[in-house]
Amino acid sequence: MTFAIDAEILQAAARRRLPRFAYDFIAGGAGDERALRRAQERMGDICLLPRILTGHDDRTTSVEFLGQSYAAPFAVAPTGLTNLAWPGADMGLARAARRAGIPYIISTPATTALERLASEAGEAAWFQLYMGRDEVIGLDLIDRAEACGIATLVVTADVPVPGKRRRDLRNRFGLPIRISPSRAVDLLLHPAWTLATLRGGLPRFANLERYAPAGQTMQSLAQLMAGQSSARFDWAGLCAIRRRWPGKLVLKGVLHPDDADQAVRSGVDAVVVSSHGGRQLAAAPAPIEMLAPIVDAVAGRAAVILDGGIRTGEDIARAMALGAGLVLVGRLFLWAAAALGPEAGGDAAIEMLHQELLAAMGQLGCRAVPDLARIETFAANGPSRPHLFVESPLNV
Repeated sequence: MTFAIDAEILQAAARRRLPRFAYDFIAGGAGDERALRRAQERMGDICLLPRILTGHDDRTTSVEFLGQSYAAPFAVAPTGLTNLAWPGADMGLARAARRAGIPYIISTPATTALERLASEAGEAAWFQLYMGRDEVIGLDLIDRAEACGIATLVVTADVPVPGKRRRDLRNRFGLPIRISPSRAVDLLLHPAWTLATLRGGLPRFANLERYAPAGQTMQSLAQLMAGQSSARFDWAGLCAIRRRWPGKLVLKGVLHPDDADQAVRSGVDAVVVSSHGGRQLAAAPAPIEMLAPIVDAVAGRAAVILDGGIRTGEDIARAMALGAGLVLVGRLFLWAAAALGPEAGGDAAIEMLHQELLAAMGQLGCRAVPDLARIETFAANGPSRPHLFVESPLNV
């Protein structure tokens, strides 16, 4: 089954099964969506130079990352309104990640409370934090994550203001979901999603409900979530979180090598090279383009994670070859949940990526994931660019 499905098949199936506003919310990017397209196009431009006659037939994808052992070098990325892909998607993906032994990153705008998701994900659970205008909310979320036994906190830094997402504006998407004549037709044309959502309930910002005003409405919760975009969050704020958080600290949304260096000097254990899925700035570079410069800037002092453009096991191999220690996968898991159901989709997508990565490693002559860091890379549509890999125990 794993080789009978691929990312394109899952996305096409999700598009058929989801109402347009739900599909576009997941698929869309900022502005003209060039950052979204660029992330995948530049990923595909990276060529890997195989080595032959290495005698490896006992390949393994297991990795050590931030002091934990995982079965594969990829994680379920934090996504907002996950249950919009399919009711129960966040719980199903959390269970699938736990079974597979990979990290599951609970998001601030999750559709199920972090306490429930942490219980389902177990040791696989990480928590992603938006530090918004109301500092009290952010600090309480940190305390809640610690109380759940979560060991890794991911602070998102690349949402100083809300992104302009044209698809959502054209669809007039917002919370609460309003039923217009055209939307009613859309829902009727997608009866499986509509019936499942009627049974399971509309997506909600479950982690923020306790902070909403008395007599809260879905609209007030949506406004509260919008307030979690804050340009006031700065390096001093990150250092304050470092002092407060006892576990591993990860900074997500880094694209400039100087920011990566500053993050390490602020005490983070890892940085995530990310353009927020192309959902914030259409002019942003592809994360894969900035990966090697950031690996060089970090110089082994912290781990480096890549987020963006990952659709296949070969993409994971590309990221590992350029110095990443882990990658995050978001949309692919949402497509899988929509196409096959939350848990079956999660299991299938994880197994697909696992088998594709093993196959890529076999073709490249690699027995283990750290071996991928020694594979030479070059750009298919441009001049060859040497890559300096810095050996680090954090990246193996």
